[in-house]
Amino acid sequence: MVEEYYATATSSVSVRRRPLSNRRLDAIIEKVLRMSFEEFTRNVSMDEIRHVCETTTNVLREQPVLVEILPPVVVCGDIHGQFSDLKTIFTRIGHPPDKKYIFLGDIVDRGSQNLETAVLLLCYKARFPDRFILLRGNHECSRINRNYGFLGEIKSRYGQQNAHEIWMLFNDTFAWLPYTALIGGRILCMHGGLCSSMNSLQQFRELRRPMLDPPNPSLELDVLWADPQPGLRGVRPSPRKAGVLFGEDVVVKLCQLLGLDLIVRAHQCVANGFEYFASRKLLTIFSAPGYSRRNTGATLTIDVNFRRSFEFF
Repeated sequence: MVEEYYATATSSVSVRRRPLSNRRLDAIIEKVLRMSFEEFTRNVSMDEIRHVCETTTNVLREQPVLVEILPPVVVCGDIHGQFSDLKTIFTRIGHPPDKKYIFLGDIVDRGSQNLETAVLLLCYKARFPDRFILLRGNHECSRINRNYGFLGEIKSRYGQQNAHEIWMLFNDTFAWLPYTALIGGRILCMHGGLCSSMNSLQQFRELRRPMLDPPNPSLELDVLWADPQPGLRGVRPSPRKAGVLFGEDVVVKLCQLLGLDLIVRAHQCVANGFEYFASRKLLTIFSAPGYSRRNTGATLTIDVNFRRSFEFF
């Protein structure tokens, strides 16, 4: 069974080359932040993308699949390639390493600057591995980002000949992203949600990687795809045809079992940028403003005393 799951990850990312130095990562971060859309493909080569992916993969391989971090920390939901909004978040709240961050996944697809978004966030992960946590979302899976904008953008900006290799470089790195993060032992973060069989932190520590596309059904898929459903008890299949819908009782039970104050997730566009569920035991955060008509984007800050505050965009 192990071979079946792990065989889905490819080997196009080499881990043998010397990783990018901190100085080089700083230089890439600086130029990506200041470049225009047109300048990106002229100034960021395919080999540089390859080196960023290799370096970040090396970092991810050394970190657990359930990452633990202490507050204070800023939590961001879906970004979906909205690079100008991502820059606004960093400008208003602070850039790493001055602020610690957890991104809950779905950094690519839908938006118009997926490449800038992915390169910047991977560089931040490689440069500040313990202060910048990048979780996997369902759009960091090849079956999804093949069809929802990421691959198409690579083709249009780097050409058909190079597109597949660049796309796979990113996806091989995405396959190593952790699924969950735990803030101070009290707040559990993920992209999607829960299922009824989740009952211990050890289950989250044992989620399998690397996988380009987690099998359906699986705990990995539920963590990436599941959604809360008001009025539901237990779980039922999701209309997304991946993951499940889960009720308030599933949230309350898991919080009691694991001693959690809160579960934070993303995955759904909510009008005000955040939305509570299950008597404020579960929180959805969405950080891409204007994604669906006029929705607000929001980020969550957890301070050193576990107090919560929101920033709106």
